[in-house]
Amino acid sequence: MQKFNKHNVLKDESLKSIASLYHVSVDALKQFHNNHCEVKDMILISLNGQKELFIPRTAVADKNKVVKFGHGNRLVFQPENSFCNYGVIITIENGNHKNELKYNTSVRWLKTENKLHFFEVDRISNLYLNEEEVNEIADLLAYKTSKVLYPLQISVDENGRFYDVDNLSVFKERWANVKDEIYQEFEGETVDQYCEKIEEIINEPNVINLYLKNDYFIRTLFFGIYKKFDPNYQTEITETFPVVDNAVEPQYKISLEADPLKDDYNLINIQGEGKLNDERNVYDFINEAPFSTAIEDHPVMNQEGDFRLMYYLNGETALAESLYLECDIQLEQRKKISVAISSLGEN
Repeated sequence: MQKFNKHNVLKDESLKSIASLYHVSVDALKQFHNNHCEVKDMILISLNGQKELFIPRTAVADKNKVVKFGHGNRLVFQPENSFCNYGVIITIENGNHKNELKYNTSVRWLKTENKLHFFEVDRISNLYLNEEEVNEIADLLAYKTSKVLYPLQISVDENGRFYDVDNLSVFKERWANVKDEIYQEFEGETVDQYCEKIEEIINEPNVINLYLKNDYFIRTLFFGIYKKFDPNYQTEITETFPVVDNAVEPQYKISLEADPLKDDYNLINIQGEGKLNDERNVYDFINEAPFSTAIEDHPVMNQEGDFRLMYYLNGETALAESLYLECDIQLEQRKKISVAISSLGEN
């Protein structure tokens, strides 16, 4: 991201008048400019022919352009009373094989309790697979049986990170009605198999927790970007993402950077890039090992995977407007998950 702004020096402007325009001291302006310019353009005492000055990124005439960070340069998560509909596109690539899933969902804030925020997540559209509404029997059954999970209530921590599923008990109550609807429309061995599968899930809290924590939409929207940033608006985090089916998710080391100024659309920009940083090798992941099977005093970290995110937050509320997350890992073939989320507005 851009580290500075530039001011084009106008006729009759002085170092003092430019410093006053951007609400900084003359000494601070001079020092910042000299740290970024070429030697020939350095300011010794006053302006002496400079055509442009380097000024701090946050030194702007319009202070409404500056992002409001909290104590310790923390991006603050304040979702109270929020309600938004989102369009979701999830792309799953395995080597040359690619599937794209589209749907709309709503997210409503419910309450804050014990430093956790509670939300209701609901699917509000049909499901589209590769641009077509699902109509194959297997796809329809998967979609209809999953309806037992929604609306879903989840909790999120103060960093905006998904914490837990909080309405597990209602899934069993819903299942009787959902199952009746399915058997009114379908019959046969395939139907029995899908119903048995969903019953296994809802009867085992640990299984359903594992199943739901792999929800790419929830994990992207509530990734946990509300962090403390250093004076350069950067921070390093270690985070996991369910790019593979494993009880212990692959771990990535990610560099996050926030632009301290809102963009031309009044959005707060957060970007991140990272690499896989896990002791497990390719074969450990293929075999779904929860830990490295190689016992070494100084293990070589597996970095055969990339991570990237771009978040655009509302300039007033700092809540998500548009998000993109991309995570990949090398298995027998490269597997990549891409998640694009865009706000459809409030109801």
